[in-house]
Amino acid sequence: MPMFRYYAAKPKPEAPVAPKAVHTNFLRTGRIARDAEDWIEEERRYLSAAEVAKRTGMRLETAGRKAHERLNKFHQGIRFPEIIFHKTLSQAPHLGYVHVTASKTDFAEYKDVTWGFYIANFSAQISENIDVEIDGEEKFFHHVKPGYSRMYFAVAMKNEQDGEIRHNVINRDIRKNGLLFRTTDPKAALRNVLLLGARNAELRRIVKAIG
Repeated sequence: MPMFRYYAAKPKPEAPVAPKAVHTNFLRTGRIARDAEDWIEEERRYLSAAEVAKRTGMRLETAGRKAHERLNKFHQGIRFPEIIFHKTLSQAPHLGYVHVTASKTDFAEYKDVTWGFYIANFSAQISENIDVEIDGEEKFFHHVKPGYSRMYFAVAMKNEQDGEIRHNVINRDIRKNGLLFRTTDPKAALRNVLLLGARNAELRRIVKAIG
């Protein structure tokens, strides 16, 4: 993915202002007054990758908290823990994904499957390469499509011992990429996560009735 250049957006005026008499001022003083709204290309303040990543992370985590709040408002019998953390793509820090929540569910013939729910501010294919974990995003995500899109997905996880350190990795026993669902439709994502969190047939019936 090519590197990008980023610059700070112009501050928007709080209220409409009358056009300045640029030509009159020039004739009178020999100078042209220029305010913030008169910036030209060369005067834009370019942002570092770290600054862009920080701004992206704040937006992602805000989206994650809103999604978690919406999930927990649906039904008192379905509750999810708030586990918010994000990661931005190293080659494109304006793109990233946020972990919203995690829980356990029965999936097909598998019991007590641990999974995590994520929101990304891009769409992409998800790799089936068994040597790649989610933190290796350049290989985990394929054909990343930047732009004004979102992708919602849940991945099965499991604990793995690495010496004295225990950490979560993708559970590839279920599928090669561990993917439980992936969608660009927020309503479908809501329904899928609620179904994963529904503990009995009655709750699943209520969730499936979502229009």
